[in-house]
Amino acid sequence: MKRKLMLFVTAVVAVMVLTACGEETVDDVLQALDDQVADMTSFTGKASMTMSTGDDTEQYEVDVMHKADDYFKVVMNNADDEKGSQVILRNDEGVFVLTPSINKSYKFQNDWPNQHSQPYMYTSLVNDVLNDRDREFQMTDNYYVFKVKTNYKGNQQLPYQEVYFHKDTYKPALVRVQDQNGDTMVEVDFESFEFNTDIEDREFDTDENLSEGAVSVPTMTELEEQETTVYKPNFVPEGVELANEEVLEFENGERVMMSYEGEKPFTVVQEQFESYPTSVQVPVTASGDMVDLGFAVGHLNNHSLEWQYEGNRFVIASDSLTVDEMIQVAQSVDQQVVK
Repeated sequence: MKRKLMLFVTAVVAVMVLTACGEETVDDVLQALDDQVADMTSFTGKASMTMSTGDDTEQYEVDVMHKADDYFKVVMNNADDEKGSQVILRNDEGVFVLTPSINKSYKFQNDWPNQHSQPYMYTSLVNDVLNDRDREFQMTDNYYVFKVKTNYKGNQQLPYQEVYFHKDTYKPALVRVQDQNGDTMVEVDFESFEFNTDIEDREFDTDENLSEGAVSVPTMTELEEQETTVYKPNFVPEGVELANEEVLEFENGERVMMSYEGEKPFTVVQEQFESYPTSVQVPVTASGDMVDLGFAVGHLNNHSLEWQYEGNRFVIASDSLTVDEMIQVAQSVDQQVVK
């Protein structure tokens, strides 16, 4: 009887050991993700990104690619925007933010995409997961799921993200960026993703990317039919309201200036162009910081924030708003009036 009992206990222990050996731990997954980034030579991916701004949502198509060591590219298109895309590029010459449709380009001296969170960039997602010691982890039938802190420049409104990786392949599947209440404000759904693909160097060439997306100068008939669309922020700090709106003509289009007054006054400038340069322009070297607005990359300098959207140039200027507040205002700017 004792012998049978001992054999039974030994068998149970053996099964438990084998089962334990077959289970992946969080450390196993972290090591696999780290190894994947270290070993890969390139990646390409396509994703749909949904941003929630107040009661509205915006849909974007995002293409990403990376080629070792320091070549990165993100192409972002608004699903409802017929005026081209924005391209974020890193190559041997530096980091560029390009708006090919209006031949506009900025050059930044920084370490993008390594400095801050990027919800559509695989290397950034893995780094955020590896760097957060307070990470939460769970396994489902198909995914490894992490909840970790984000690291956005000057923006504390989106402190967390849930990142889903496919089991076995460790490819990204879904990212949900959340506010302080746990509500999803940005969702990135990866439609396809591949490691170690062949990518030509010209994909990362600055002039090539500018020329590919350039548009022709509008005809006089098109200019006469073109309407001025005014965009206004849906969010303003408490105690602030619109005090004055003025439309001015300039050489290449119209400029709308909106003055907000109150406890934290600021000005929003919108420039809508009627004609664009037809030749590739020398990139402007930006002395400030890149700011990820989600739908676009902004240029933060002193007390102003500038970005390009739907063929327009926007600037928020204020001595009173914090960086976080300027980002909130910028993210809430939406089409309001057609003149």
